Amino acid sequence: MEIKAIVVDNSPELKQRLVTILSAMEDVTVCRSFDDAAAAMQYVEENPVDLVFSDVVMPEISGITLASMIYERKEHPEVILLSGIPGFSLEAWKIRAFGFIIKPYTRAQITEMLKKYRQAVKEGLLERDVVHVGER
Repeated sequence: MEIKAIVVDNSPELKQRLVTILSAMEDVTVCRSFDDAAAAMQYVEENPVDLVFSDVVMPEISGITLASMIYERKEHPEVILLSGIPGFSLEAWKIRAFGFIIKPYTRAQITEMLKKYRQAVKEGLLERDVVHVGER
């Protein structure tokens, strides 16, 4: 199963770290990475994407707002939110994001989230509560 993903993070180091982790996985294609949510949203509107990995705290448009905008679309990718602030997991749950990973994340946490995504696709369970990986 090929997974097409995009990464959204205004931190160049964290964005590159996640792109590197995802690119090393044989069935994941990182289509693009973005510094801001507006450009990511435009890409999602124009291109098929399976997963959006987005930081929560970003200037202008937050990852929570981006996820909400994505989920307003009839056909949409799933969103996995990333944040160093555990309290944002409640917001992720409210908007029914697919997942929430607490920063600093590890390769194992990303791998586990992708495993859960593959399983959800296989079982047709994409309309469900947020998946948490790496809670403290």
